[in-house]
Amino acid sequence: MAGGRERVRVGSRELTLTNLDKVLYPATGTTKADVLAYYAAVAPVLIPAAANRPATRKRWVHGVGTAEEPGQVFFQKNLDNSTPGWVPRAAITHKTSTNYYPLVNDPATLTWLAQIASLEIHVPQWRVDSHGNALPPDRIVLDLDPGEGAGLPECAEVARLARAILKDVGLDPVPVTSGSKGIHLYAGLEGTQTSDQISDFAHELARALEADHPGLAVSDMKKTLRTGKVLVDWSQNNAAKTTIVPYSLRGRLTPTVAAPRTWRELSSASLRQLDYEEVMRRVAAGKDPFAVVDESSGHAGAAPHGPAGSGGSHASVQLSAGTSAAGSHGEESDGGARRSGGHEDPRLDRYRSLRDQGETPEPFTAEKHRGARSRGEDGDSSREDRADQQAGAGETDVKEVFVIQEHHASRLHFDFRLEHEGVLVSWALPKGVPETGSKNHLAVQTEDHPMDYAEFEGTIPKGQYGAGTVSVWDKGTYELEKWVNGREVIATLTGREGGGLGGTRKFALIHTGQGQGEQSQWLIHLMDKPHGVRGKRSAPPSAAQDDEPHDGGPHDEATQDHAPHAASAGSGGSTVIEDPVPMLATAGTPADLHGSDWLFELKWDGIRALVVADSGKVRLLSRNGNDMSASYPELTDRSCWPPQDFIADGEIIAVGPAGRPDFGVLQGRMKLTKPGDVRRARAAIPVRLMLFDLLADAGRDLRRLPLKERRELLADFYSPSDCPVELSETLDDRVEHILDSARELGLEGVMAKRTDSRYVSGQRSRSWIKLKIEQTQEVVVGGWRPGKGERADTVGSLLLGIPDGKTLRYVGRVGSGFSMRELKELRQTMDGLARKTSPFDDVPAADAADAHWVSPALVGEVTFGEWTGSGKLRHPVWRGWRLDKEPEDVVAESQR
Repeated sequence: MAGGRERVRVGSRELTLTNLDKVLYPATGTTKADVLAYYAAVAPVLIPAAANRPATRKRWVHGVGTAEEPGQVFFQKNLDNSTPGWVPRAAITHKTSTNYYPLVNDPATLTWLAQIASLEIHVPQWRVDSHGNALPPDRIVLDLDPGEGAGLPECAEVARLARAILKDVGLDPVPVTSGSKGIHLYAGLEGTQTSDQISDFAHELARALEADHPGLAVSDMKKTLRTGKVLVDWSQNNAAKTTIVPYSLRGRLTPTVAAPRTWRELSSASLRQLDYEEVMRRVAAGKDPFAVVDESSGHAGAAPHGPAGSGGSHASVQLSAGTSAAGSHGEESDGGARRSGGHEDPRLDRYRSLRDQGETPEPFTAEKHRGARSRGEDGDSSREDRADQQAGAGETDVKEVFVIQEHHASRLHFDFRLEHEGVLVSWALPKGVPETGSKNHLAVQTEDHPMDYAEFEGTIPKGQYGAGTVSVWDKGTYELEKWVNGREVIATLTGREGGGLGGTRKFALIHTGQGQGEQSQWLIHLMDKPHGVRGKRSAPPSAAQDDEPHDGGPHDEATQDHAPHAASAGSGGSTVIEDPVPMLATAGTPADLHGSDWLFELKWDGIRALVVADSGKVRLLSRNGNDMSASYPELTDRSCWPPQDFIADGEIIAVGPAGRPDFGVLQGRMKLTKPGDVRRARAAIPVRLMLFDLLADAGRDLRRLPLKERRELLADFYSPSDCPVELSETLDDRVEHILDSARELGLEGVMAKRTDSRYVSGQRSRSWIKLKIEQTQEVVVGGWRPGKGERADTVGSLLLGIPDGKTLRYVGRVGSGFSMRELKELRQTMDGLARKTSPFDDVPAADAADAHWVSPALVGEVTFGEWTGSGKLRHPVWRGWRLDKEPEDVVAESQR
C-alpha cells in the first residue's frame, strides 16, 4: 500500500483507501497503511469474535498523538450517512432513539472501519439474529483491571483463581491480554440465560474472589479500594456494556492489541502486552487461542451451573437451575441441525420445535450443503474459511445462496429464503414473487431454516407443520447490497437457467413496522426489470385469497382511493372535488427510482397553486387552502383558460436577475392584496404559472387515472397563449443527466413522478419524489450558543467559519439536524475546546452576544440553500463531523 491513495478490492467490494501515509501512532511511526494491513491479516480470527455483534468504534482520525499532546478520540455508535450501503448493520432501539450499528461480519467491513481510523472495535457479549432481535449472551467476560501498585503479574494470578471457579461450573476460559493494562477472561455460553443472570453470576464470582483473597482482588469499583489490588470488573456482562473485541488494536501510545493468550503464556515471568506485529506473526503461524470460545458460544454444554467454590469458605457461585455443563466442546443430542464442531445452532430451535424429525422428510442439518461447498458447488463453509477466501487477493468470491420454493400447503404461497450467517433467513410470500415494480407483495418473516433446505423438494405429511408439497421454483446465488437485521434487505438474485426468475433480478425487503421477529410483516419490491427469458413456471395471480392481509405500502396508491370526496372516473356530471388540496411529494435520491417508469420535470422554486375554475371565474388556492387570487390577477383572467370547469395543479414562479426562478424575488408579490400595490408590483415582478397536472375537467374527476394519461389530457387541455401560463415540460433523459443540467443552471432540483401514479389529494406520496440539489459546505466550528427551552442545557447552535488567509471568516450558525443525544455529546465536546476569545474576524453582535468560543480545531459539514449576499449560509442543516479533514483543508465551495 504505497502512496496516499489506492483503490482496492476486498471480496466482492471495492474500496478507496486514502491517507495511507498518515502516521496514526507517532511513537512507532505506524501508518494507516500498517493498520489496514494488520486488520486484513487478522480478519479470519477477528471476524468470528465480532460477527453479528453491534459494534461501537473509537476513532483517532488524526492519530493517537503523544503523551504530551494526546490525539482526539471520537466514540461512535450510530452509523452516519456516509456509510456504504453494503455494510451489514443492526438497528438497536434505545430509550430515546434508534441507532444503527455496523456488524463486523466480513473483511470489507473491517477494512472500511480501518479506513476511517476506527482503531478500537467494541462489542457486547450478545449477538443479533436475522430478525434484528438481541439474542441471550453467548459468552461471559471478566475484566481484570490492576489498580495503582498492581500490574500484569497480579492480574495473571487473579485470572488463574477465576479459572478454577469457572472450571468447576463447566467453563474453561480463555485469557486475553487487553492491550492496555489488564487481562480479559472469556468463556462461551449456551445462550439460554439473560444478561442480568450472567451479570449476577459474574458479580457473585467477583465477590467470591474478593472474599477468599482480600489482599489481591476487589469487586467494588471505587478507586480508593483498588490500590495494590486487581478489580474484577463483572459489569461488562450488562446488556448495555461493550468490551474491546479480541484482536482489536488499542488507541494507546503504541499499537498494542487485545491479544488472546494461552494459560502457559500467562504463567511466564516475562508476560507483557503484545503489539500488532507480534499478533500478526502469531495469526500467520495458525495460533488462535480464542477459537474455542467462538466454537462453544451459543452451543449446548457451555453454561455455568450448580454450586461451586474457589476453595475458600466464603465462595459460592451459581446460576439458576436447569443449565447444563458438558464441557467446552458440548455433547451430541438426538436430531437437530449442527454447526461446526457438531453443535446445535440455537437459531434453528424454533424450526426444530415445529417439526417431528421422525415424520417429516424435511432436512435438519447443513451437512449436504457443506459437502457441496467443499466440492466447489453451492454450499456452506466456515466463517474462517470464507474470510480467508474473501480477503485473499485474486481468489474467487464465495457467494451466498438463495432458494424460492413453491409451497402447496393449505394455501398456495412461495417461500423466499436467503443464506445469511449459516442459516436460511426465510419469508413466506402469500401472493408470490412480484413480477413488476409497480406493486409490492406482502412478505411474512418465518423461522430460520437449515442450509440443506435449499435443496428440499417433497411432500410434508398431513398433520405436520406446513403440510403439503414443496418444489424449487428457482435457486442460485445472490449479491448482497444491504442487510439491516429486522429492517431492510437489498439483494440481487441470479437464478438458474429455466428458473422462475428468468435470470437476474434485484429485490428489496422492507419491514412495515407491523410485528416483530417471526410473523413480522415486510414488503418485497422488485427493484429492476428482469434480464433474460422467464421460466415456464411463475407465481399464479391466485396464489393468495382475497381475505389475506393487504400488502399495502408506498407503491400501492394505484389500488387505493385516498382522495376525499372523489367522484368516480368517467365522463359527465359536475366536478365534486370539494375543498381540493394538492398531492405532496417525498424527498429522495436517484436510488429511490429503481423498478418503475418515471416522468421527470424541473423543480420550480416557487409556490404551489391549485387553479379552480367554473364558467364564471378562476381562483388560485394555496397548499393550505388560502385564496391567492387577488395577489396574481394576471393568472386568474378567465379569457386565458378553457371555458369549462376544471381543476389544475401548478407552481407560481418569479424569475430573478440570474434568469432562473428565485423564491426571494417572488416574496415581493406573495403578501400583496391591495389592487394598487399589486398593480405596481406586477410591472417589477412578473410571474408565471407552470402547469403540471390536471385533477378534473368538465365534471370528470381524473385523479384515479395514471399520471401518463393525465399528462396527455393536460396537453390537450391547455394550448400555449399570450397569457403567463405554460406547461411544465417533461424531460426525456437519464435522471443523472437531468440533475447535472439542473445543477449547472442553478435550479432547485428535479421532480420524478411514477407514470402509473394516481393523484392522491392531501397525501405525501413516494410516487412523487423530489430530488433536491443539495449544496454542501465544509465548515470549521469556532463557537456555540446555548439553547433555549428544552435545549437550555445543551448547544442551541454552532458558529461556523471558513478559513480566509490567516483569518476565520464567519459564515453563520447552524442549529438544526441534531438529535438531543448528539446535542448533549456536543456540549461535552465544546467544553473540551473552550477558549476565551473569538477565533472569527467578523461575528455580528447579535450572534456574539451569548456565544461561547472554542478552538477552531474541528471540521463539520452542512447542507444549505444558497449563499446570501453577505456571504452567509442560508438555511444550513448539520450533516455531521468531517473527521478526515483538517481546518486548513476547508475552502468555500464556490472556490473549488
